[in-house]
Amino acid sequence: MTTPGPGPRPGPGPDPGRLGFDTGHPGTGPETGHLGFGTGPDPGLRPDSRPEPGGPDSGSRPGASGDERLARAALSRAVEPGDEHAGRWLRRYGAVGFLDRLLDTAPARRPPRGDGDPVPGTGPKRVASWRLRAAAADPGRDLATIRDLGGRFLVPGDTEWPRQLDDLADARPLGLWVRGPADLRAWALRSVALVGARACTPYGAHTAADLATGLARQGWVVVSGAAYGIDGAAHRGALAAGGATVAVLACGVDTPYPRGHAQLIDRIAEQGLVVGELPPESHPTPSRFILRNRVIAALTRGTVVIEAQHRSGSLVTARAAARLGRHTMGVPGPVTSALSAGVHELLRGDAVLVTDADEIVELVGEMGQLAPARRGPVLPRDLLAPAAAHILEAVPARGPTPTTVIARRAGTTPDDTLAKLYELHSLGFVERHGEGWQLTNTATPAPNVRRGGT
Repeated sequence: MTTPGPGPRPGPGPDPGRLGFDTGHPGTGPETGHLGFGTGPDPGLRPDSRPEPGGPDSGSRPGASGDERLARAALSRAVEPGDEHAGRWLRRYGAVGFLDRLLDTAPARRPPRGDGDPVPGTGPKRVASWRLRAAAADPGRDLATIRDLGGRFLVPGDTEWPRQLDDLADARPLGLWVRGPADLRAWALRSVALVGARACTPYGAHTAADLATGLARQGWVVVSGAAYGIDGAAHRGALAAGGATVAVLACGVDTPYPRGHAQLIDRIAEQGLVVGELPPESHPTPSRFILRNRVIAALTRGTVVIEAQHRSGSLVTARAAARLGRHTMGVPGPVTSALSAGVHELLRGDAVLVTDADEIVELVGEMGQLAPARRGPVLPRDLLAPAAAHILEAVPARGPTPTTVIARRAGTTPDDTLAKLYELHSLGFVERHGEGWQLTNTATPAPNVRRGGT
């Protein structure tokens, strides 16, 4: 596999607390009660669903038990991404306990009457749908599929699990299916999301690629959704610079979508990471695209929107980032372009205007990583002393003018005016013609070329 260039390298990653989040202790596994996740009563799967001791899924990755991983793999098939009702079940019973209640409907395994409604507000149709999907799930097959692809299934408590996803609370992913050689947790610590319109303009595509290239060259990871338009341009910009990029999909990581980006997604899997909440062979839906955006927002340190209409999924990502306390940025465009209208509305709020990679890094990077000051060119007349500049402004643009007229226009005495005029003459700003003064002709001579033929 190709090792990314200047981006962060696979490995243990930087100090967990250095960049402001992910302050847990990797490799220790989830403690009972951490964020409400415990084993709960009656832990364990059905006997025919348990991994065999020493099997490939039994503790195959550090930080989570084989039962926990298997249960979450099954639940990722049964529950839609971002379902907060399911998140509350998980918080109460844990993944294994939740799955047991979905798979076993015997009265003895149901919560006692005195326990009340375990999740207020969860309708019977939703629970019935979970049970139907859970009964049809084959988590062992899904884990074998991702393993055959050279990938893995990450769950909370794994060393590689990005702890900033815990900010999503009950909407936190059940797990992440990952393809690629790098360490997701280490990369997420130094990542920026670049998102925008699918039907972007050439200006938007160029800007996205330029920003991604600049961020990659400074060692930042570019995260996007692998869609047409801005997403694809951002991924290609990072790859072209030999940098690191992560594609967060709204489908299975073995099901490239859109189909036209199949080669791009395969290249990202070789040089970067392809991530998704849905198990293998899962297909995207409109709602899954919207829910996928919360993962992009939570995974990164900030979100940059490049071209978006008023009704755009990219704005959903930016608003989710703002709710999570991440930096929200936007790239301005023409005021006549409907594709920039959503970005401009974002900038009228709390988002920060950015125009290049340096300005993005100034917000999301370490203290003191300031963008260079922006200013126009320094003209020779900017270096003049105030008195001489005042006299120069009083010299008319056309025709020689007597010293007395210039002095009257400047509001000074003729002697002071004449002294400053000689100073300006020595510097090449004015020239004398008889008794008058005029500005030096600085027009560029026409090039010595023949026109109208050869």
